[in-house]
Amino acid sequence: MGSTLTIKDLHVSIDGKEILKGVNLEIKGGEIHAVMGPNGTGKSTLSSAIMGHPKYEITSGSITLDGEDVLEMEVDERARAGLFLAMQYPSEISGVTNADFLRSAINSRRKEGEEISLMKFIRTMDKSMELLEMDPNMAQRYLNEGFSGGEKKRNEILQLTMLEPKIAILDEIDSGLDIDALKVVSNGINNMRGDDFGCLIITHYQRLLNYITPDHVHVMMAGRVVKSGGPELAHRLEAEGYDWIKQELGIEDETVEA
Repeated sequence: MGSTLTIKDLHVSIDGKEILKGVNLEIKGGEIHAVMGPNGTGKSTLSSAIMGHPKYEITSGSITLDGEDVLEMEVDERARAGLFLAMQYPSEISGVTNADFLRSAINSRRKEGEEISLMKFIRTMDKSMELLEMDPNMAQRYLNEGFSGGEKKRNEILQLTMLEPKIAILDEIDSGLDIDALKVVSNGINNMRGDDFGCLIITHYQRLLNYITPDHVHVMMAGRVVKSGGPELAHRLEAEGYDWIKQELGIEDETVEA
């Protein structure tokens, strides 16, 4: 089996305001987890905290990857350890081509003398770009510069398929995608499924889960996971919304951030 990312009683604050109020999750290799919930309930805070964004202060709790303390790692160390974040709003980096960025990222996780050869890199990248129906010219374009929203999202999945992380966090990878792009991105994620790959998908919408069937679905409200289930939970949320959960659990205000 693959790796295990374990989050225990995680509390996270921004500028002194508590956003996450005791999140518990365990994601194992071979599993796809979906986290759903209304706006402002802490979902994106969770993804940023896992990857070590300096804006987010961990006040208590733990995050471990295969027993190793993730919170003691710098951001680059988390990436080298096998964590990956596909961001909701990827940054543009002028002067660095897609190909150069990806090859450097791959080699940063390898020992000296074991770097990927140029020919193998090109073959692998060409195959991944074909799977994602990307224009081959995008390999030589500057990272995300001038990319449409859909191109940026495909590019995040290209990075995912090339870097082959142990655990991936996909933060609203479906936002802004038309149905054709959604199918292509979903195909790229499904192509990664296997015992050595675990995934946490953060999404508002059931529509992504029509193409990627999760093993577990979690609902976040008021800064914590308040309900978990299988794929049927996502279908019920699509049909009935979130009010039934608020009523069932006595939650008056599900939000924790603007």
